[in-house]
Order: sequence, then structure tokens, then C-alpha cells
Amino acid sequence: MTSRKRSVLPVLATFAAVALLFTTGCAAWRIGQAADLARKSTPFQQSPAEATVSLLIVGDSTGVGTGAGSPEASLAGLLGRAYPRLRIDNRARDGATFADVLRQFGSTQHYDLVLVQAGGNDVIRLRSDEGVRADIDRVTALARERSDRVVLMPAGNVGNAPFFFAPASWLMTDRARRLHGFVRESATRHGAVVVNLFKERADDPFVQTPELNAVDGLHPSDAGYRVWRDELLAQSGWGEVLAAARAR
Repeated sequence: MTSRKRSVLPVLATFAAVALLFTTGCAAWRIGQAADLARKSTPFQQSPAEATVSLLIVGDSTGVGTGAGSPEASLAGLLGRAYPRLRIDNRARDGATFADVLRQFGSTQHYDLVLVQAGGNDVIRLRSDEGVRADIDRVTALARERSDRVVLMPAGNVGNAPFFFAPASWLMTDRARRLHGFVRESATRHGAVVVNLFKERADDPFVQTPELNAVDGLHPSDAGYRVWRDELLAQSGWGEVLAAARAR
């Protein structure tokens, strides 16, 4: 095979994958619902006068809390309600990839905790493995400069989302699996913790309990964010630090 043909194949594969997405799982009404939820979403933040613990959240719509009925029902909001003396600076934005997250850190302010919620858009937009892996590593390194306690919490198995149908769902699952591998590599390299939300279809609570999905079939619902909160608290090792932010 000539070098010209080899260079064309990835481009053709990308176009084929995009066409596949928009002729199978990505029905126009689902896209409209996702856009409507994004327009209505607001990142939860709080700055209590007697804050004892600080948390920085960066990431995509899952960090914003898109799909939740209110900011208070998002993952950040659930943490804020449980820990009223926790200061939460939430810079997550709808549609962000790991490349976009690099611009969310802003100043060099130090935090007790940093939570990175990103990855879904890198999967769905068919970004190259090389670019995604490099961006994940840069994000993790920046997060570790801001805190000694960093958690990487990418969305779970995107291919299991009701938004997608086979064969597009198979492509999304394969891409999500690879992204989670990149996240684990980076966490090991930089001393961060991974909260693993990736499940195979037979074991995924978001497949077994449809009510965990928001109406767009892509984001968590209020109940789904409660599942994520439980996973964060169980896997992060943050319990002792967060305990200092409980009400007196």
C-alpha cells in the first residue's frame, strides 16, 4: 500500500464514523434535548464564610451538572449540600474536551482537592488517541500543581448511553475504553487517583436502571449524579479531608 493511500485511510475512517453516528444513534431530537439541557445548566459553586476545605472542579458538562434538575442536584451540588464548609470553585464548561480543560485552571492558586471530570467529548468527537493522551497528561500535571489530592473522573462507558445505538455504540465503547486506559496511565505517572465509572453493558447500572439517565440519553439524571457521588466518595479516598467540611 502506498504512503498516500495509508494517509487517506484514517480520514476516510473518520468520515465514515461521523456518518455512522448521525445515521444511527444521534437522532435530531436527542441532539436537541442535549443542547437544551446544556443551555439550562449552571455550574454549582459555593463560598462559605467559614470554609475549611477547598475544591476545584474542572471539566465538561458532567462537571457542570448538565442533566440534573438543578445545580444543587449535580455532583458538585451534592457535595456542597453534604459539606457546607466546603468551598467549591467550579470552572467546568459544557462541550469541553481535555484540551479545553487546560485553559480552565487559571491562576496558580492551591486547593485541598481537585476534581477533573472530562473525556466524553473527546470520545464522541473522534479525537485522535495521540492528542487525547497528551492532553490528559497535561491536565493531570496541571491539576497536581494545584493540589496534592487529584481525582480524575471521566464519564463511564459512553457507548452504553441510550443516545447511541449499534453499531455507533460499539465504536463509542471502544473509544471510551481506550480513553480510560490513557487516564489510568496518566494518574499512575503523576500520582493522581482515578474514580472508575467504566462498566461493560451487563454490569452498568445506567443500562440496568434507565432512570439514571437524563432525558437526552447522554447525561446523568439527578439519580445518576447520586450514583456518581457515591462512587467518588467510595473510590477517591477523600473522606477524611471532606469530614472537616461538615457542619459543626
